[in-house]
Amino acid sequence: MKFYLMHLMPYLHLDPDYDQIHDSAWVTLPNSYYDPKKGAKLYNRYLDELEYGDQLGFDGVCVNEHHQTAYGLMPQPGVMAGALARRTKKVKIAILGRALPLLNNPVTVAEEFAMVDNITEGRFIAGFVRGIGSEYHSWSANPALSHDRFHEAHDLIVRAWTETGPFAFEGKHYQFEYVNLWPRPYQEPHPPIWIPSQGSSETIEWASHPDRRYTYLQTFTPVAMLAKYMQMYRDKAAEHGYEATEEQLGWSVPMYVAETDEAARREAKPHIEAFLNKFLRMPKEMLLPPGYLSLKSMMGVMKAKSAIGGKQTIDDVIDKGMFICGSPETVRQQLEEYRKQIGFGHLLSLLQFGTLPADLTRKNMELYAGEVMPYLRQSAAAAVEAAQ
Repeated sequence: MKFYLMHLMPYLHLDPDYDQIHDSAWVTLPNSYYDPKKGAKLYNRYLDELEYGDQLGFDGVCVNEHHQTAYGLMPQPGVMAGALARRTKKVKIAILGRALPLLNNPVTVAEEFAMVDNITEGRFIAGFVRGIGSEYHSWSANPALSHDRFHEAHDLIVRAWTETGPFAFEGKHYQFEYVNLWPRPYQEPHPPIWIPSQGSSETIEWASHPDRRYTYLQTFTPVAMLAKYMQMYRDKAAEHGYEATEEQLGWSVPMYVAETDEAARREAKPHIEAFLNKFLRMPKEMLLPPGYLSLKSMMGVMKAKSAIGGKQTIDDVIDKGMFICGSPETVRQQLEEYRKQIGFGHLLSLLQFGTLPADLTRKNMELYAGEVMPYLRQSAAAAVEAAQ
């Protein structure tokens, strides 16, 4: 089992009363709310936290891509990955991930990722996503073309990484007379590819195909739905004639660890509720624009996301398993139970969320790394040994 430190890099200085005027922190929130002096300090604080994850013994650190939002200040995650590449020594660096359908030139991502892979000497994980619906509003992109553009961009990037150039690429959306990647990736045949998702059945089927067997990462979702999507991946793999391993399954979830259950809830409450009710808030038509999902996937994702509709409390998300919060013992027990029931090989912990300040983030990281991760590592290793 591997442990990763995930960061969203929110603009936590957002005016708490913004929602009296605006219906979302995404796309339409005026950037007059952003103070570059405060934002500059936040960027450096957040990079410090990810670098500290290297010292604390995490297996990897993760950044992602969002546009025109206070939810996450990483419209170009490669900038963050490049900064981390030279300042970390052991952790893998994951971009989870680039929104491929938004790209006008996917070869630039092949180049960018290959550079980070070289600088880190193979400590890089490539994440590819379609991007949530709001990104299509930010980018003025057609969501109905999302699937086609994703698959074509993916194919072009993988070919650029693995085929000797120059070669021509003639697709529906992308055409190149010369594809000839300099530099080539450090890892052979290319960096591992992870596919984060909200639970699209088409994405699960595509990622599990034997030609790919990509790691599927389920993001912020009730644990009952998590179990369903993990099992869906296993079932699809079985249909293709192979058994999916835990290495192909990952879960991303916010967590908070304090000395006692009571302290954890008290300290986390205002910050996780700001995350839920301020930063995540957006109209349904912004999250799921027409044409973005098939009807089947739309129904599944709407069911999963209905759990975070309306005003949410810390108790709501703890009860659904969407937020892990408590003493080290409580968090250990809950994560161990989920690991045994569901089975996943990658656990991505969001240890800064919403408005959580630097001191509490640092404490959360230290308690989780010092008193939760070692126990789960031993337990997972013992389970593997017993199964052999």
